Amino acid sequence: MGYYDLGAILFAKEIDEFGNLSRKAPRVIIYAGTNKLKTIHDLRGHKGYAVGFKGLIQYINGHIPSNEIIEEALRKEVKMFPPIAIRELVANAMIHQNIDETGSSIMVEIYSDRIEIANPGVPPIPPDRFIDEYQSRNERLADLMRRFGICEEKGSGIDKVINSAEAFQLPAPDFRIGKHHATSILFAHKEFKNMDRTDRIRACYQHCCLRYVMNERMTNQSLRERFRLSANKSESISRVIRETTESNLIKLSDPTVASLRYRSYVPY
Repeated sequence: MGYYDLGAILFAKEIDEFGNLSRKAPRVIIYAGTNKLKTIHDLRGHKGYAVGFKGLIQYINGHIPSNEIIEEALRKEVKMFPPIAIRELVANAMIHQNIDETGSSIMVEIYSDRIEIANPGVPPIPPDRFIDEYQSRNERLADLMRRFGICEEKGSGIDKVINSAEAFQLPAPDFRIGKHHATSILFAHKEFKNMDRTDRIRACYQHCCLRYVMNERMTNQSLRERFRLSANKSESISRVIRETTESNLIKLSDPTVASLRYRSYVPY
C-alpha cells in the first residue's frame, strides 16, 4: 500500500472520494434473530479507520443485545459481549485484511446470539496459532494504528479476546477461515451443560493456550474455574481434557506424572 492510499484509508473524512478504497470501509449489519432473514440496520462506514474507529466501536456496542442481571438486589444491564473483545477483533480485521482483495470489505454482523467480524483475505498463520503467534499482513498500517492507540502491534489482541470471553463466561470464540475471508465469532453466554463437544474442546484448547502464554499450565482445576463449575464436576472436566488430548490439541506438560490430581497440560 502506497503512502497516498495509506493516508486515505486512515484519515479520509469521506472514503467514497477515493474510488479504489471505497469498498474498504467497514459495514455493520444488525439482524432481528439468529439468521439473515430480517435485517434491522445496514450501515456502511464512510470515514477512514483512524478518524472513524471510535464512532464505529460505539455504534457496534450500542446495537449489541444486553442481558439483565441482578447483583446485590439491584438490576442492571450488561452487554452480551465484552467491549474490549469487540475493539480488538475489529482492529484485527482492519490490520490483517488483504487490501488487494476486491469486491469485499470488513463486515460486522450482529445476531441475537452472536457477532461475526469478517475481513477479506486468508491469514498467513493458522487460526489455532492466533494466541501465541503474530504476523502482520499490513505492517505500515499496523504501525500507524498502534501509534494512534487503536491496536497493539505486539500481538496480544487475541489473548485479550480469549481472556475477556472467559471472564464473561462465554463459549470460546471461533475463528473460521474461508476461501476469501477470515471470520471471528463471539457467542452469547451458554451454560456448560448446553455446550456441545466442539464448544468444550475449543474452550479447553484456548484456555490451555492462554495459560501457556501467561507462563502457567492448565489443570483440571483451572479449566473447572474457567467454566465456573464446582469440585464435584471434576470428572466432566476430565472428560473434556481427554477429548481435547485425543484431538491432538493439548498434551501433558510432564508425561511422567501419574496422578490425575497433579497433571497439567500445554498446547500441542
